Amino acid sequence: MVNSIETSSSVRLLSGLVTGYVAVVAGTIAALVVLTAVGSPRATTEAWVHAAIVAVFAILLPLRLRAARQGSRGALRAVGIIAGVLAVVNVVESLIPGLFPGWMRVEMIGIAVLMGLVVLAVVRVARHG
Repeated sequence: MVNSIETSSSVRLLSGLVTGYVAVVAGTIAALVVLTAVGSPRATTEAWVHAAIVAVFAILLPLRLRAARQGSRGALRAVGIIAGVLAVVNVVESLIPGLFPGWMRVEMIGIAVLMGLVVLAVVRVARHG
């Protein structure tokens, strides 16, 4: 029997949260594309750099989650660590005055909340399977 946690309701919740993160990141990049196309000052270089970095994690998190669903405790731990770091970094960056446009600060706090929920779901999965 393969050690799998795929059927756990906590894992389904975790999957939904990670999918939500991927959707938010995709929406952020789409917004930046539109803002850049119309020449808006709200599509700053800093916003693009931030979006590129979170896009990397939007690729990495689902990959680690897939390994966790196949029974890898290390991958589950990685999901929790990545989510925790993303939560903290997004809060800190959103609080730096003048660094990001207002709309992106809202997005960053949303990501921080989402990643906090991912951390809680990871803890739940780790404790209860």
